[in-house]
Amino acid sequence: MASELDNLVATILESYETLGGINHLEGPNLPSRQSVSHIVDELESLIFPGFRDEANLEKSNVNYILGEKITRIAKVLINETEKSLRYTCKIRDQCVRLGHCRGEAEERVHRILERVPQIREMVQLDVEAAFQGDPAAKSHEEIILSYPGVEAVILYRIAHEFWKEDIPLIPRMMMEHIHSKTGIDIHPGANIGKSFFIDHGTGVVIGETTIIGDNVKIYHGVTLGARSVVKEEANTKRHPTIEDDVTIYPGATILGGETVIGKGSIIGGNVWLLSSVPPNSKVYYQSENLVSRHGDWDSPDYQI
Repeated sequence: MASELDNLVATILESYETLGGINHLEGPNLPSRQSVSHIVDELESLIFPGFRDEANLEKSNVNYILGEKITRIAKVLINETEKSLRYTCKIRDQCVRLGHCRGEAEERVHRILERVPQIREMVQLDVEAAFQGDPAAKSHEEIILSYPGVEAVILYRIAHEFWKEDIPLIPRMMMEHIHSKTGIDIHPGANIGKSFFIDHGTGVVIGETTIIGDNVKIYHGVTLGARSVVKEEANTKRHPTIEDDVTIYPGATILGGETVIGKGSIIGGNVWLLSSVPPNSKVYYQSENLVSRHGDWDSPDYQI
């Protein structure tokens, strides 16, 4: 039995030598998935005081509790951010930080936490958009506690701040955490405007270079993706632009970095779009033909 175990260990070690692309041996510590998942919950409770905490918050104790919470969040975030920055130094030939990753981590985390009030302003607009956009919603509390689309957008708002600070790994880990909970996949690099509502949510995909304007509503199964997955195009705009006041119904797929959905447009269910449509368009299938109408519903049709 011992010899069989020795052979097994030797075989696996040999694979470590030959398959180096999926190893992380003798490298810097990587951010902890468990810590990032925990900090996601802590950050949510910072955005929604009283909604994610078991203890009751009152005016008499909120100052103390908030101070303790921010101290705890900052400590964990700085540790995990430092790991991320050290990882980046390891994989780059030249590191401008020259080993001062701890100080960099402290500065970047501090800037992110300073923006919590602005994040909360955006989140409040998202919650209100969900309340106004869903006739079934009975209260803001119901939305905050039970709407997966809203929770995914909340985490996007937070992760996007990490993305803007050029912190590697952590924003993607945050969004994959919420992806596993909600079935909604938003890249933290996407740019999403005010009052954004994802109704139902499951199966939504929003790619890295997507731009979404204000007052946009999308339903489950919507993909805002790229026409190509060629690695050489990684630094180009690969995903569509959705202008203000657009509604996209379930199952629609909109692809391409040059594709623009004009302001005020409605994209019907299961529509497949690889080209732009002008403002105030209504795009849907009629029999087997894709039809677009511009302006009101009485305007002439044309096929695209």
